[in-house]
Amino acid sequence: MYDPVQLRTFLAVAQTLSFTQAARRLGLRQSTVSQHVRRLEDATGRQLFTRDTHSVELTEDGEAMLGFARTILQAHERAAAFFTGTRLRGRLRFGASEDFVLTRLPEILESFRRDHPEVDLELTVELSGTLHERLAAGRLDLVLAKRRAGESHGELVWRDRMIWIAADGVRIDPDRPVPLILFPPPAVTRARALDVLERHGRPWRIACTSGSLSGLVAAARAGLGVMAHTRGLVPPGLVPVPDRAGLPELGTVDFVLLHGRRRNAAQEAADALASVILASGDRLHGPVGR
Repeated sequence: MYDPVQLRTFLAVAQTLSFTQAARRLGLRQSTVSQHVRRLEDATGRQLFTRDTHSVELTEDGEAMLGFARTILQAHERAAAFFTGTRLRGRLRFGASEDFVLTRLPEILESFRRDHPEVDLELTVELSGTLHERLAAGRLDLVLAKRRAGESHGELVWRDRMIWIAADGVRIDPDRPVPLILFPPPAVTRARALDVLERHGRPWRIACTSGSLSGLVAAARAGLGVMAHTRGLVPPGLVPVPDRAGLPELGTVDFVLLHGRRRNAAQEAADALASVILASGDRLHGPVGR
């Protein structure tokens, strides 16, 4: 009933919230993307997106379609792999940023390993900036991380807004430096937070530094200060800082897949894992259990 091509287009739009970005990801014209979505909406008899000249948002029916689309596409991919008889092999060095520690990324990796048991998957969890450096040095084959400001390379998984978060009830005194809870350099969120505060002339001080997301979350829950974080990945126990605090806007952040330079059996496995992540990107929007 539902065309897999249209479902892949739907997922790309849902994850990027942009017909333009979806077209770039899929290598299609924007008009073709719009046509695929329109045909899928005709097939379901429901509106899947609300859109205007400025924004694209999923409707309730669109949210429901996410799970169905992912399940249908996974079934197609497993059937294709079974009947073609291809088996991926080799060592795959995959790097994921700290942001995904509390998400369903482990479930996605477990599914990949179950489908490709002969791939030796080596996972590195690090800061996005560190992963960029290791990829450039040839020490990783595939990376899922934030894209640095001003960069355009990488395959967009999704785009989200960055916000300030803290423990519920934390008050920010406008007459005192902003207490910051930060990853160490070369973290992308650290650079963004400091740059934004400097440009707005807002004094700041570092209340906590940790290379672990769990460490930062613990400090924030203790009320030590505020964190710059992705809106779709707010950890349990923390909330957005109210606008009345007067903190400057942080803008948006892109989560992208970046491939290494090696073209061998490991890269074939990297391509396969990238496809799985792109198809399951909506499962990375938020902690497990939310």
